[in-house]
Amino acid sequence: MAKLCMGLFSGSLDKLTAAGVILSGAAADDMDVEVFVLLQGARAFIKDNESKIDNVAEATHLKDEFINSLEKLNVSKWYDFFEMAKEMTNIKIYICSLAGKIWGGEKLGDFNYLVDDLCGIGEYLTAAEEADIHMFI
Repeated sequence: MAKLCMGLFSGSLDKLTAAGVILSGAAADDMDVEVFVLLQGARAFIKDNESKIDNVAEATHLKDEFINSLEKLNVSKWYDFFEMAKEMTNIKIYICSLAGKIWGGEKLGDFNYLVDDLCGIGEYLTAAEEADIHMFI
């Protein structure tokens, strides 16, 4: 079974949605996946922040068009993609402990139901080195 390691740096709606779509594909291929959430990405995983994310990182002038298109096409919310993928295959989501602290997350209970644990950057680097596929978003 192939292993995917994802470094999720961005906490923007467009990149979180892209990550969710990639996780869905990995789940459909029955891959093992480890997601390491870094810096701005950690803010999206703070408890009750999931639906508050409405910024985009790319083509910011098209933000409203992007959000309207997601709604019109009935595209799942980013966190629904993550949840569905976790139900389908072995996906673990880790928050970088420094990133969590930046956004007020000191312990696992400060994050939403998707997060499995907190970790240090060394664990991410080791996982990236051992993975068949490594992505950084």
